[in-house]
Amino acid sequence: MTVPDRSIRVSADRGGTFTDIIGTYPKDGKQEEVVVKLLSQDPNNYDDAPTEGEVLEIVTGEKIPRGQKVPSKKLENIRLSTTVATNALLERKGEDHALLITKGFKDLLEIGNQSRPRIFDLAIKRPSTLYSEVVQVDERVTLVGYTQDPASTENAVQFDADGNITRGYRGEGWDGEGVAEGPGDVVMGVSGEAVRILKRPDLTAIRSDLQKLYDKGVRSLAIVFVHSYTYPEHEKQVAQLAKEMGFKHVSASSQLLSMIKMVPRGVSATADAYLTPVLSDYINGFFAGFDDAIGDGSGSDGGCKVEFMGSDGGLLDLRNFSGLKAILSGPAGGVVGYALTSWDEKARIPVIGLDIGGTSTDVSRFAGAYETVYETTTAGVSIQSPQLDINTVAAGGGSCLTFRDGLFHVGPHSAGAHPGPACYKKGGPLAVTDANLYLGRLVPARFPRVFGPNENEPIDPTASEKAFKQLEQQIKSETNTDLDLDAIVYGYLKIANETMARPIRTLTEAKGHATWSHILAAFGGAGGQSAAEIAQILKISRVIIHKYSSILSAFGLSLANRTFEKQLPSSKVWGSDTRPEFSKRLDELARVVKEELNTQGFNDDRIVLERYLNMRFDGSDTTLMITSSSDDTFADAFKDRYLDEFGFLLESQIVVDDVKVKGIGKTYDHLGESALTEYSKISRRALTKEDADSTQSCYFEIDGKGGRVDTPVYVLDQLAVGDTINGPAIVIDNTQTIVVLPDWTATSTSQCLFLECEKLKQQA
Repeated sequence: MTVPDRSIRVSADRGGTFTDIIGTYPKDGKQEEVVVKLLSQDPNNYDDAPTEGEVLEIVTGEKIPRGQKVPSKKLENIRLSTTVATNALLERKGEDHALLITKGFKDLLEIGNQSRPRIFDLAIKRPSTLYSEVVQVDERVTLVGYTQDPASTENAVQFDADGNITRGYRGEGWDGEGVAEGPGDVVMGVSGEAVRILKRPDLTAIRSDLQKLYDKGVRSLAIVFVHSYTYPEHEKQVAQLAKEMGFKHVSASSQLLSMIKMVPRGVSATADAYLTPVLSDYINGFFAGFDDAIGDGSGSDGGCKVEFMGSDGGLLDLRNFSGLKAILSGPAGGVVGYALTSWDEKARIPVIGLDIGGTSTDVSRFAGAYETVYETTTAGVSIQSPQLDINTVAAGGGSCLTFRDGLFHVGPHSAGAHPGPACYKKGGPLAVTDANLYLGRLVPARFPRVFGPNENEPIDPTASEKAFKQLEQQIKSETNTDLDLDAIVYGYLKIANETMARPIRTLTEAKGHATWSHILAAFGGAGGQSAAEIAQILKISRVIIHKYSSILSAFGLSLANRTFEKQLPSSKVWGSDTRPEFSKRLDELARVVKEELNTQGFNDDRIVLERYLNMRFDGSDTTLMITSSSDDTFADAFKDRYLDEFGFLLESQIVVDDVKVKGIGKTYDHLGESALTEYSKISRRALTKEDADSTQSCYFEIDGKGGRVDTPVYVLDQLAVGDTINGPAIVIDNTQTIVVLPDWTATSTSQCLFLECEKLKQQA
């Protein structure tokens, strides 16, 4: 068919096992959708799944030979989320880089904060540092007393509104008037604190040290200096020198995120230096897969616009995308997807997102706003950067099933995309997918034909059965039990489901939320297979599964907004006299953020600005990033949040550590009626087995007893709004399988399938 140029929009989520792609294009006056699911890795057939041109082939009907660059003249934009940075961090396969740090602090990042996650372990295994070499830079600044009270102690500096010193530091290098030259200079830092310059960096000596690193082959650097969050000049000078010498990537901590706390700021800089070159190589390879018409990806040159999902759930352009912002790029799209499709503003029932993929399961919570954290630990690395609050566990459809030391083990190792589970016909190990297939919870005929050596064969139940029978012999010979094979395989599923339920308890009960009071939004390739059983474990009576649940991360990408934020450090106490100053700084940041989004193509009426203060009680190091509808109510909002999280308030002044404005460029106007509202008022029509597409034998546990049941199979696309199915049953389409347990019902709406258990509702 004839498709206009620059009219196809593509969103691709590159996961650990599958790459999910959704494309939209105009047809007969409306937008049509096409869905593609590919193995992320298939070295025998292609280099990278997102650059496979299947969406274009389906829409245009034109074959694109493999090995040929994908033509982009029909593409309007591409949105991409990727686990490249995450996997590089987990597998320690990042860029070899060096750390430049203030002299005397060589071991600071290796020492870290001395936290011991396993407090009683006798053999402590500290995660290795990401950098390979350290260079100490002889530079130093220190903070001196700051005051607005002329009658305060003599060791203080006072500035006027323009940042000029009106009262000086009575110490070495200060003559009481003006600003001294050389050591002893006192200047105002970005945060408003007085900074005394003790030692400026010797750029000639630093050049010599950098040349030695360059000669060793090091091309990436992380720069971390003391107090650079408020005085970044020394880092900027060294970074500029390194770039002039030809270093490929330089991560200066003050430019990445100018927040106090040197250790997490420093580790974040090393993580960025470790991951960004790897991410850049991937992105360059991605761009190389298209013809020249894609341009620089900004769209400003008339080419296809390329956007990337950031860890905070917002889209970023190529200029603002880096390794530090890409660590949760993959799962962030799924959070956006379920938040926008499952939340009901009137009912305001909190939603738990359960993203079960092939390699891992990601869990998050949405109660009207994205829950964001600003310091997280991933693979033993403490990272200071805004990220959605997502808990990940190594359990998914590809988690390997083994028997060791008399115990069933599920994961943490994954079969991945290549070779994949045993049923993928590439000689892979047994995995959770094999268990669901053997127990009849998957329909082989409806699986995409992307398996086997030439990725054109269906999934293979006989391979799973053969491997399970070998495992059965091992278990029976080692344990002398008489469990039948169905019970053994179901035992593995129960372990996997309990493993996936664990982070949900951490996200809810550990934070004071009642788990049962939530709705479970299940998605991911394996989400529908385990959703009801995990809900049963957690006493959750209602599950929402979107019609695009198996590709919801890609669907979320298509709905996501563009974001841009600016942040500055602060050191002042909140009060009636300082509130106007905070408002002024927020206004200045808001202007910068809005101008940037304007340059990215967003008009003022499509820009939403959120104002934040990072606040803590004086004497405490626990900060909370607070947003408020009015600048006057920041303190009240902080106290409410603090009381909610910790159960008490301190009798101390409130200190503001950071000032931030986040801008959101809206990419859609309205998504229509919420799924929950539609569900509450539809007329239901009960379906029978005669309405099913087919039946097959499935294993279920009913009242503690397991057995095979002749189970009806329904096709999701053929269900009308209001059609209700009593479990046990299976609902399928081309990309997902949804298991409806006994005692559960499934009701179809225009966009979702609602699973509900009356027994659990009565127990709540």
